[in-house]
Parts: sequence; C-alpha cells; structure tokens
Amino acid sequence: MKFSNTFLTKILVLSTVAAIYLLSCTTEKPDATSTSTYDDVLMADASTACECDASWFPHSQTPAPAEGKGSPFDTTSTTNCMFHQWSWQKFLYLTKPQSNGKPLFLDEFTEVDAKMEVVQPQLGEALVLSSTGQAGGGGILKTNPHYSANQSAATVYYSIHMNATMFDAATAFRTAILNGTLPANNKETFPIGSVELKVSWVDVNALDPSVADSYYTTTAAVQQSGGTYTVETVALLGVHVVGVVINHPEFIWATFEHHDMAPDFDWNASEASSATEAFLFETGSTNTLAGIQWDGTTKVPVLANKAYTLFELGIPRTTNNAFVNTSQAEPANYNNITSIDSCVAANLQDIWNNYYYKGSIWLNMDGLTPAQQADTIVSLAYGIGNVAPGAMPRGSTGNANLTMETFEQTFAPDISQTGTISKISNCFSCHSGVGFASDKPKSPIYLSHVFDGYLQAGTGKTMQQINELKFIQYRELKETVARQ
Repeated sequence: MKFSNTFLTKILVLSTVAAIYLLSCTTEKPDATSTSTYDDVLMADASTACECDASWFPHSQTPAPAEGKGSPFDTTSTTNCMFHQWSWQKFLYLTKPQSNGKPLFLDEFTEVDAKMEVVQPQLGEALVLSSTGQAGGGGILKTNPHYSANQSAATVYYSIHMNATMFDAATAFRTAILNGTLPANNKETFPIGSVELKVSWVDVNALDPSVADSYYTTTAAVQQSGGTYTVETVALLGVHVVGVVINHPEFIWATFEHHDMAPDFDWNASEASSATEAFLFETGSTNTLAGIQWDGTTKVPVLANKAYTLFELGIPRTTNNAFVNTSQAEPANYNNITSIDSCVAANLQDIWNNYYYKGSIWLNMDGLTPAQQADTIVSLAYGIGNVAPGAMPRGSTGNANLTMETFEQTFAPDISQTGTISKISNCFSCHSGVGFASDKPKSPIYLSHVFDGYLQAGTGKTMQQINELKFIQYRELKETVARQ
C-alpha cells in the first residue's frame, strides 16, 4: 500500500510556501584541477560568486525559502550554490525575531525528546534542557574552565525541535506501521517542508564575560544530576537545520555555529592551536585526535579542553592543506560557502551575525523520479555516507558540528588516516535508511533518529533500550569501516 501522497494528503494540512526564492547561481561545472569525474553538472562558474539575496534582509522580514513545485529544486539539474542558499535562508527564517523577542523556531516549533515525546514546560520555562549525550554513543562535551569567569567547566546540553509538517507525518507513519497498514520495510518519505532542528546550549556563565553578549541567550529549565530543574540563562552554540525540499527526501543537512569557539585543525602546520583561551580549547596545541575522541567508560574526552574542528567547513583536507578527492569537487564548493558566508555577514545586523554556516550535505538526486529517490536511499543502506569519487553525497562531505559531533568527526584512529575515504564521517554516516529494530527494517523515514526512536518507543522499548539498539547499529558501522 502506498502512503506518501494519498495517505498523507488526507491527514496532513501542509502550509504553503511564503516567498519566491531568488537565486544567483549559474550553471555549474567541475573544477578544472579536480581529478573527480561526474555525470551531473555541479560546480559554479568560478567567475560567479554564490551570493545571498537582498530579500533576506532585514532579518525580521526574512521569507521562508521556496521548497516545492516551482522552487529551484524542482529541476533535473541542480547547482551546488542553491543548497547553500537554501541553508542560509532557512536558518535566517527560523531564527528571525518574533514580537516576543524569541526566534521563530522557539516560538512555533515543538520541542521533543529523542523518542519524539513532547517536552513539557518546567518551572514555567518552555525551553527544557536535559539531554547531554552526543551522537555515536553518548560522549559528554565540557567547556574549557579557563575560559569562564568562574574558572569551572560546564556541560553542553541539546534540544530537538520539529515543525508541524514533520511531527504530523511522523505520527501518521508510526500509527500505520504499528497497526500493520504500512510495512516496516517501506519506501515512504517525509513530506516537503518537514524540518527538524537540533540545538546546542550552555550556561552563559561558561563564557568569557567579554564575549557573552555576542551569543543569543534565553532562559531555560535545565535538569540537574538529581533530576530536579533550575532556571538558567543559556547561550546558543550551534544549530543543525535538517529539511526536506522537492526531489530531496534524504533531507538537506545544514549546520551553523557561533564564531571562534575553537580552532580549525591547521593542515599546513599539522596541528590545532590557540594562543589564548578559547571556549572549548585551552591555550596550547595538539597534533593528535585525542581532543576529539571520547572514553567509552567515562564518556569524557581522552584529552580534555582540546576540542577542535577537524575539517574547516566540513571539507576533508590532508597534509599540506590539500583537498581530499571525494564525491564533491573542490575548491568550488568551499568557495561557494565562504562567499555566501561573507555576503550574509555584510548584510545581517543582529545577534545572529555572530553565527556562521559551516556547510551542508545532501545526495545527488538529479534526474531521478520520487520513486527512484526513495529506492536510492533504501538501497544505499549503511553506505549512504560513502564519499568516494563517483558516490552520491554532495556539499561538505565531512560535515559535522563541533558542539554536536565533537567526538564523531572521523572514523580514523589517528590523524594520519583521516584523509582515507572510508574513514571520513558525515551526517549520513549515522543517519541512514536502516532502522534500529533488531531485524533492521529499511525506509527513507528512518533517516530521522527521532522518528525511529518514536517508533521503537511505540513497540514498548525504553529510551535505554533504544539507545542500546542505536549504539549496536553504530558499532556495526564502525566495524565495517575499520575493515576497509
């Protein structure tokens, strides 16, 4: 039985798109120096910069990007730039200030936990923070104590937010799977306009007071070790913006961070270093992965206070700062990201100007029908994150958020192997079309771990059991990579 169109149309009221999405990218071609070959047209002409659009500003009036029929994605030949433009415009739209001073996503989206249960307000606060475990098994990120005024480390917390389009679709899919009208193995996809956000937060007291006012801050009920809550002022560190546009049921996975929380690894000097105390990196240098690896027993970093970004803008590099030859040609993609970041920085006037776009990742679905797109996700299974030349991922092939995937930026055991194709990690490394159930059902809707957790909870599993299944799946993936 097919649900994607008929079933969801009956049960969902999908909002119409609010603005026409004006793009400036031209037809793209591979960089002449790249050894990669492609069967699609990818990279922007080097003479044409990837720009932001005047209609996005002022920030209080940023329109929603067009995503369905008639949008830039309603084509058989996409450009690299349009994905970066969607990512920035979507971020600006979701963070635009409302009349109450809150960004739109805190005002209109539903906060949910990892099994999609609606988070209930605590102590009168709508934003409730209790989750501290990162992707890949639960490493805990702590701040550099030397950076704060009180000289103490703070724990980074995470919240998940979902719009009504995705929430309603997930509810319908779970109901259908649990009552047997939709098989666990299926080709369903989330509807266009579905959005899921993951946001990282920290107690504002963990920041150097001289820079604290450069972060977006709000109050939240923060769960303490004993299970009670206290109201704290928290600062927003990073945001994953994950959304579905037409012809891309795999979602576009975009990520944003505050500036200057930690250094990028310098591939010319073969080290990460800072001459001053930084939010996640104490004064000094490191040339190993220990600062971005975590101890499975203690769940803390192997080397404390030395967290850094392995690949600037999520683009894999190697010795002498050379681009790794992956499924995405460089440096045109890198240039597009830096160009649009500069364009936004020159036009954005509020607190969000202190955040920047670190890149996004998606699949090359050009020329495929909706059915073929779903088939592709299912058939790739765990291999969806493979970024070898000729593979399907596009954009930042080593994409990660420093505050959310601190310890999962690479599958490599040491720095010398991080440029090996099979060791490169990205959003698709964990988010595949394979479900957490022991019989490993497959469907495009399992790309969302929140939905998968929601489904597993519906079968009676506890959060601990769901996390165990998730960890088993991730361990199997890493064991597969280790053999390559």
